[in-house]
Amino acid sequence: MPRQTLARIHLDNLRHNFRLAGDRAGSARAMAVVKADGYGHGLERVARALSEDTGHYAVACLEEAVAIRQAGLTHPVLLMQGVHQASDLPLCAAEGFTVVVHHKHQLEWLESGNARPQVWLKVNSGMNRLGFAPGEVRAVCRRLVKAGIAVTGAMTHFACADDETSQRTKEQTLVFDEATASLAPIERSVANSAAHFRPGQSMFDWTRPGVMLYGSSPMLGHHGPELGLRAVMTLESRLIAVRQLAPGEAVGYGEAWRCARPTLMGMVCIGYGDGYPRHARSGTPVGIRGTRAPLIGRVSMDMLAVDLTGVENAAVGDPVELWGRTIPVDEVAACAGTISYELLTGVTHRVPRVEVNDEETSGLMTGTVS
Repeated sequence: MPRQTLARIHLDNLRHNFRLAGDRAGSARAMAVVKADGYGHGLERVARALSEDTGHYAVACLEEAVAIRQAGLTHPVLLMQGVHQASDLPLCAAEGFTVVVHHKHQLEWLESGNARPQVWLKVNSGMNRLGFAPGEVRAVCRRLVKAGIAVTGAMTHFACADDETSQRTKEQTLVFDEATASLAPIERSVANSAAHFRPGQSMFDWTRPGVMLYGSSPMLGHHGPELGLRAVMTLESRLIAVRQLAPGEAVGYGEAWRCARPTLMGMVCIGYGDGYPRHARSGTPVGIRGTRAPLIGRVSMDMLAVDLTGVENAAVGDPVELWGRTIPVDEVAACAGTISYELLTGVTHRVPRVEVNDEETSGLMTGTVS
């Protein structure tokens, strides 16, 4: 019998979150961001699940776009980093992928080659990662049009949209608007997940919801459920040992945690080898029998320890929720000094994914496993 550590993927919750993004996008349309293996949930799985709701997918790179086609989906796909070599351009043109151009070397590849994919321009409105300076945008567009390339859109990315106190998003929006207003008729996109929760934010034509689709909060100081989002991944395992510890006894490597009172300890068969964060501190919550119980000691590669003192009738074999409906992944991330994006994308391949279509179902269960 396999080890009962798995990730349940609630596809109904995924669809709920996408529809919420669409509602918050107003008159704009939402494209589903499914990069990084669908934020750890399985790219092909989430793309298929959203195929009737979204009109467009967004990915980081060509391999991810190809995976969407291999899943049998013909939707438009936006490559947000564009291509990484000129030889990829013919495939993009053949498959109907829209290529983001963010640097002069990509512009030169298009000018010197025969491939003619559709193109979006990336505008650097202040984040200073990728994109053309606002003053360069018109000239770049003219060069592409001269080369016979259809420029159909423009985008930018926000640096501080998750911070409700920051005015930087408003400033970036104005910079982008001024740089692209004369490029009509093109489609424009600025809104990441966080921008959907900023009152009065301009959405332009397309929004790009990412982490919010998977139930995690994109806003500082908030958990997903506070924003109406539902957890898509429930990471679960089982208690494999229960023992009573006396005051003064230590738990785990380095004896980093020591009992101050009689403690009922449980061992859970999951660790950083599965993607649970090694730096989750003592006190990080897990869910057992509907009760929150704190992690104690250091997380090992294949196991972690929890304090069961407040869990009634805890026993070997009980399911343990590491994050999901009871324990928000955002809370676990905060306890580990990281963000939910890293936790969701970091669940390793030795953890099978089980597809679930009923968000009300709880507990370990059978289903479609991959």
